[in-house]
Amino acid sequence: MKNDTLLNQALITGADGMVGSYIDFGIRTNHRSLDVTNLAEVMKVCQAHKPKLIIHLAAETDVDHCEHDAAHAYNVNAVGTYNMATAAEKIGAKFVYISTSGVFDGAKAEPYTEGDIPAPQTIYGHSKYLGELAVKGIFDDYLILRIAWVFGGGPGKDQKFIAKILKQIDKSEINVVSGKRGSPTYGKDLVAGIRRLVEEGKTGLYHMGNAGSPTRADVVREIVRVTGSRAKVTEVLPSFFGLPADAGRPDNESMTSKVPYMRSWQEALREYIEVEWNDSVDKKR
Repeated sequence: MKNDTLLNQALITGADGMVGSYIDFGIRTNHRSLDVTNLAEVMKVCQAHKPKLIIHLAAETDVDHCEHDAAHAYNVNAVGTYNMATAAEKIGAKFVYISTSGVFDGAKAEPYTEGDIPAPQTIYGHSKYLGELAVKGIFDDYLILRIAWVFGGGPGKDQKFIAKILKQIDKSEINVVSGKRGSPTYGKDLVAGIRRLVEEGKTGLYHMGNAGSPTRADVVREIVRVTGSRAKVTEVLPSFFGLPADAGRPDNESMTSKVPYMRSWQEALREYIEVEWNDSVDKKR
């Protein structure tokens, strides 16, 4: 079977989310049509559709919620992934799992590579890492793709860091946590990367963040520059925001990849702002 046919016969979980909004192929499911934590339901849906490819996007990605409710985090991110991978193995489907750079401890000075050993420090990171182990333990025909600092979906779907900054762009001052580094990941580019990996028949573990390793402050300054905002960017300690996950969140979530598919984070961010936030951001140029 040709690999482009795999995409046409794909089943996507969590398709209503930021990344899913860029997928224009396959069978789209959400938490209402497919509860990934219910193995019987997962098996029933997968047996009914018999997809040749499963792209597992469904996850609890609110890191603060994960710290508040660990049972929920593990149920969705670990058990849910085990259920979907089990179904994929049963029906002979290729499996794509979206993981996170949060599986690392953040102590490394340089960006993490695919060969670095995970040591998650948060409930979110640990629950996603257990998902990785489940996938690897069930079968060989898989793709595990680690991402970080995801943005996408525009004002209607994006509730993450970049969206929060864009909603503050008219303020005189924007506070941003200092000392945190990562690899911003544009959902549109991630989907293009998934498509390419599948079409090329690749398997295994890949880092798929956009190229570069900016700090949170670097990202905010770039947003200010692109939008023409006059806001002052002030770096503050994590305790300033008082969020539950901040105490254990890794200082370094940046990655490099063994496949150079992803363009620079600056280029991706500019397109996102200019195309998807065009009507909601006042560009003072």
